Amino acid sequence: MTVRRSLLHFYGLLFIVFLTFSCEKRPKKLFKLLSPERTGIDFNNRVIENDSMNMLTFTNFYTGAGVGVGDINNDGLQDIFFGSNMESGRLYLNKGDLKFEDITNSAGVETDRWITGVSMVDINQDGNLDIYLSVSGPKRDFQNNENMLFINNGDLTFTEQGAEYNLNDSSQTTHGSFFDFDKDGDLDLFSIINPTDYPLNFMGRVTPKKINGEASSTDKLFRNNGDGTFSDVSREAGILIEGYSLGVNTSDFNHDGWVDVFVSNDFSTNDLLYINNGDGTFTNQAKSFFKHTSFASMGNDAGDINNDGLQDLVVVDMYPEDNYREKTLIPGMSYNTFQNMINQGYEPQYGRNVLQVNNGNGTFSEIGQLAGIDKTDWSWSTLFADFDNNGFKDLFVANGFTRDVGNLDFMKFKKLSPFADPDADPADHYKAILDQPGVPLNNYIFKNNGDLTFSKVMEEWGLDTKSFSNGAATADLDNDGDIDLVVNNTNSAAFIYENQSNKLSGNHYLSIKLIGDDDNEGAYGSKVTLTYDDQIQYQEVNPYRGYQSSVDSKLHFGLGAVDKIDKLEIIWPDGNITSISNPVIDTLLVLKYSNNTLQREDTGSEEFPMFSHIAKDLKIDYRHEEDYFIDFSMQPLLPHMHSKMGPSLAVGDINGDSLEDFFVGSANGRNAHFFIAEANGTFRQSTFPHDKNDEDTGALLHDFDQDGDNDLYVVSGGNRSERGEQLSYQDRLYLNDGKGNFTRAVNHLPEINSSGSCVVGADYDKDGDLDLFVGGRFVPGLYPTMPESYLLNNKGGKFTNVSSSVDGLANIGMVSSAIWTDYNNDTWVDLILVGEWMQITLFENQKGRLVNRTPGSGLEKVYGWWNSIVSGDFDKDGDMDYIVGNLGLNTNYEASEVKPLRLYAKDFDKNGVLDPIMSQYYPDGRNYPLPLRDAITEQIPILKQIINTYDDYGKRPLESVFDKDILQDAQLLKANTLKSSYIENLGGGKFKIHDLPIVVQMAPIYGMVVDDFNSDGNPDVLAVGNSYAPHVQVGRCDASTGALLLGDGKGSFKVVRGNQNGLNADKDAKALVTISLSGRQAYIVSNNADYLQIVQNVKGQNLKVFTPSPSDIAGIVKLKDGTSYRIEFHFGSGFLSQGSRKFLVNSEIAEDFELLKME
Repeated sequence: MTVRRSLLHFYGLLFIVFLTFSCEKRPKKLFKLLSPERTGIDFNNRVIENDSMNMLTFTNFYTGAGVGVGDINNDGLQDIFFGSNMESGRLYLNKGDLKFEDITNSAGVETDRWITGVSMVDINQDGNLDIYLSVSGPKRDFQNNENMLFINNGDLTFTEQGAEYNLNDSSQTTHGSFFDFDKDGDLDLFSIINPTDYPLNFMGRVTPKKINGEASSTDKLFRNNGDGTFSDVSREAGILIEGYSLGVNTSDFNHDGWVDVFVSNDFSTNDLLYINNGDGTFTNQAKSFFKHTSFASMGNDAGDINNDGLQDLVVVDMYPEDNYREKTLIPGMSYNTFQNMINQGYEPQYGRNVLQVNNGNGTFSEIGQLAGIDKTDWSWSTLFADFDNNGFKDLFVANGFTRDVGNLDFMKFKKLSPFADPDADPADHYKAILDQPGVPLNNYIFKNNGDLTFSKVMEEWGLDTKSFSNGAATADLDNDGDIDLVVNNTNSAAFIYENQSNKLSGNHYLSIKLIGDDDNEGAYGSKVTLTYDDQIQYQEVNPYRGYQSSVDSKLHFGLGAVDKIDKLEIIWPDGNITSISNPVIDTLLVLKYSNNTLQREDTGSEEFPMFSHIAKDLKIDYRHEEDYFIDFSMQPLLPHMHSKMGPSLAVGDINGDSLEDFFVGSANGRNAHFFIAEANGTFRQSTFPHDKNDEDTGALLHDFDQDGDNDLYVVSGGNRSERGEQLSYQDRLYLNDGKGNFTRAVNHLPEINSSGSCVVGADYDKDGDLDLFVGGRFVPGLYPTMPESYLLNNKGGKFTNVSSSVDGLANIGMVSSAIWTDYNNDTWVDLILVGEWMQITLFENQKGRLVNRTPGSGLEKVYGWWNSIVSGDFDKDGDMDYIVGNLGLNTNYEASEVKPLRLYAKDFDKNGVLDPIMSQYYPDGRNYPLPLRDAITEQIPILKQIINTYDDYGKRPLESVFDKDILQDAQLLKANTLKSSYIENLGGGKFKIHDLPIVVQMAPIYGMVVDDFNSDGNPDVLAVGNSYAPHVQVGRCDASTGALLLGDGKGSFKVVRGNQNGLNADKDAKALVTISLSGRQAYIVSNNADYLQIVQNVKGQNLKVFTPSPSDIAGIVKLKDGTSYRIEFHFGSGFLSQGSRKFLVNSEIAEDFELLKME
């Protein structure tokens, strides 16, 4: 027994020791920062000011330098060159095991000038990587600004030959990207330029655009002549537009087989997207490809973040995440300044990071805020790479600034500051700059969640060291199958991060090195696609990425748990294709070009889009005109304008020919229009001559006076009054003579003075005529005062306001949409209201009496910025469910039940003006006011005496700006969700709210219609959105292209975006209606200040038309598979929309259709 116990004790101790050893060996974090002693890399980009070299003599003094990685001696290990500004750059030879040797001197690559960008390239195609260095620095007689080209001699030595190649440009360049723009087989050069041709206090000012090559900040294109020299062909190639360039990316952004050029530009100069025309020229198409860009654009990168085979794009700016940095760094922009830039020809720009998702149709959707990567402070480099090898590209961002010269107190108040006091002595300016501290910041790293969103993982992944980081590069430095990280820091040692993914997970990977033909051995411009498990990954060969840097030109694919690749396809630069089935994984594949390759086969299986645009066929060419009233002039702190809500749409037969016509509302000062259907299938536009000085919002066509023709009700809304000015917002009723001629009815409506939104109709009291609910949207000049809404009871075509008979209805909130719906199937139509800062409010119809049943319904705790609502039996259980459109998540606002978005309203300074102050919770968990200091003091001037500095304001949570006793009697509104949602009807007056898929949250949802678009027997939803009305500090919400939510009959949806289904509703979309055209449904989209869009479902076949009577409220579709679902017929739903009440059903799947009456 004693021996046995001893053995057990021995083995037990041995097991414990084994576990302890194993735990010690297993890393805790993805990255490990290696010390200079460990790596042998002690490089430090030292930048030290003196009286002749500083920000005053060279404004780009603190913009840092890049880094390049590449195998200079062909030993299979990636070597590193660090650019340096004031000392020599350094070249480190990789000796293996993450140990490096400084060979700068022996290699002959010492530098004597201000190095910015590093480009590794085999420029003479001799099989050895050369080093091209971009050069900047002050323009002075003794300063050498010529770019440098070190030719690799093949023996670990280099010879500088920039002049011999005619690449010794001295234009204060930032970086160079080598690519074959003309498909002649050799590599050309695009060189970006950022000259210091302006005084410091002129930085960022808006000047007329220079687009004819006259600016010193115009980038350059050098063509490879094929004889060892390059020629500047910028002008003949169309490279003519100015821009203070900080980042360049050469990629095939429109997927046409020709490499394009994206340039990110600082200050007000727009980013540029030079699309390759395929004839040796380029055309800047940034305006048509992007809805907006960053403002102070820094580095950029391209990569496929959602694995759809298209290159997406990220550009970093300098918006901080925390409140203090935001309030002390961001100057803000007024609406007038923004509009002035637009009027001068600039495209919209916003001071934050942007993530442009490629729609595949020549447009991008910007989703940086949805993705969660929009705020990373003063950023420089940004790089996509699959750091955790899970199959999705993650994102790295380098941060920091050596002197806090962007601090607003320094710029506006600091005595002797070159910004605040430009006439002071330069020596005093210099001293003031030296007094400013540095801003070391954490670099950011984001894990790709695989659903268009990213999560910050700096601490979890081990990137939690503050620094002044600029250029960065990725490479598998130790050839262990994961991506390491190299960062060039200013005034501190460079970072070498070892990636330990291979030790933390069992994720698979595949690395690919392509060897091209004799003129492009690096195969730059090649495209590689992996296919597996009905998924794809896509990359292009382009090492010039991020900021002033070159990454490893090998392609690295993380595979996660996938252990088999079905196919690897390479499209070489000349269009030839190599296809490999079941390639080996967890290794490096070296693949050589061969011209005995395949041409892509046409499978003939391409699916045509569901929707086709037919406006031209219908002879409809109508553009809505806005009156551009500036709401912010009345209340500067409004979150958005209310004068850009239209136009509304209403469908109905106005001339008795049984063809459906439609009405389009107008802005103040413009005429509304009817479009009248002709027998030949086209439409005739007819000006509506009445009341052009009223702003039309909601509209409804119905035979209100029951004389056999459709009359027209129009809601007056918008924002037309200056502060304190009383204008009438009286709604209007126009009576039809039966021929489509309308006369305004007199004494048919009660007095209505609210700026309204929607009008929806139903015979809620079952007396045989259509009653109305009219939503009050807001009170002009007094936002967020609750406007009056109206319940209008119809008696013989004349209406009486009976809102007072419904408890709480009259001032329920800022209503944006409403729907009459029978949610409990008792044949009495109920009323659901949605709006800004509102609950989804439910009024049950108790035999003609409306009672608020929101409490206890499951909806009572949900407050949002709701825009619209539609009904559908989405789970096919026989009762009506609902889709509600909200603001979405692609915004700087954040809201949750625990940390709601708040709005406090009060005349804080007692000057007779209502002050709306929004606040939200920041990462430190405290509730801060959202407005920047200049904005809040413009609204409440007395605060200038209380908050003297930006520093003071940045430290104040809301209760420190306004005392609690002051806030106590302020009007308080909250929103705890911004997500568009699906409301499941559980029965018994109970509901459950579900978030719609993340892709739908890209933008606000406004117009919606419900139909079975793909004829599978399940109700679907077509939705459009976007809003150009938000405050400039927030920026336009413009990422939507429309969305088709294909229902599965169980309450879940598959989303097909508008760029994929042919809808392409990517404008400031508002109303959406159905209209019946010769037995087919068409869909009309109204766009604020833009053209109507009309699409037809080309998939619809064998459709049978049902035309309900005005008294029919619902029906049951019975399908041949034994299932059924309920539908409703509305007089108005969605957003400012009244669509056709005709219902089309596919006779191949439908067995029967039963109309339900209000009995």
